[in-house]
Amino acid sequence: MSAQTPPPRSRIAVPSKGRLRDDCLKVLSTAGYGTSALHGGGAMAATDGLEFLEMRPRDAAAALAAGQLSGAFLATDIVMEHGVADLPQIGLGFSRSDLVVASRDDDGRISAADLAGCVVATHLPNVTERFFADKGIDVTVVTMGGSLEGVCAAGIADAIVDLRQTGTSLRTNRLRVLEEIQSCEALFVRSRERPALDDLALRIEAVLDARRHRYVMLHVPAGGLDALREILPGLASPTVLPLAGRDDLVAVHLVVAAGELWSRLGDLRSIGATGIVALEPQALLD
Repeated sequence: MSAQTPPPRSRIAVPSKGRLRDDCLKVLSTAGYGTSALHGGGAMAATDGLEFLEMRPRDAAAALAAGQLSGAFLATDIVMEHGVADLPQIGLGFSRSDLVVASRDDDGRISAADLAGCVVATHLPNVTERFFADKGIDVTVVTMGGSLEGVCAAGIADAIVDLRQTGTSLRTNRLRVLEEIQSCEALFVRSRERPALDDLALRIEAVLDARRHRYVMLHVPAGGLDALREILPGLASPTVLPLAGRDDLVAVHLVVAAGELWSRLGDLRSIGATGIVALEPQALLD
């Protein structure tokens, strides 16, 4: 009998540079994947039956659309541009921005409808053409690289479709937003036909859920447990432990939403809670 051919590895693209790359690698590392071999320059790393490779996000999205990748870490705008928005995806909660239509603040325009017959510059021609076509607005879409704000400010284009993070660059170039197209963030996008990615998706979700919670340890008076449950119910009933040599106090461990903890610190103090310690867990499976 001939030896069975091992199944091909699932290939996952990671951004090759920038803040998005660093944040994605941090998620993977926290999820238990070895990423030390990913050091730039198109590096590759095989771990836990997966193969991670560094790619430009636009190239990765094109390869994912063509079925040459099993998954990729991308931003929403790139996902929309390359037609893979219908694939399963997990929002990662970082690299947030808004995709907007903007024009000069002295041109008298107040909405996207005022751009009929105008030239719109963008890095995202497919998204831009679909947006204006859906609204029935006839524009000429021009694909450009570099700083789009400067192109619009110089009058080379009447408007732009671009990402806004802080809005500082728009204000510097005296541009204003006419319409918001889409809120964007980093995503993990995967093929439906790759069940081998189920474990990766589970680990990523566990890491992201952990970031939104805190593991809290504290001491409370033995008679204050009911009040504690009212203040911080946690994901389930809290763990209650005796303290050596103390009948008046007990130790309590529980998991709570991070924002909820900060808003209820005063209430915890009011019931006599002491020794409050809050830690960010690495993973959380609810």
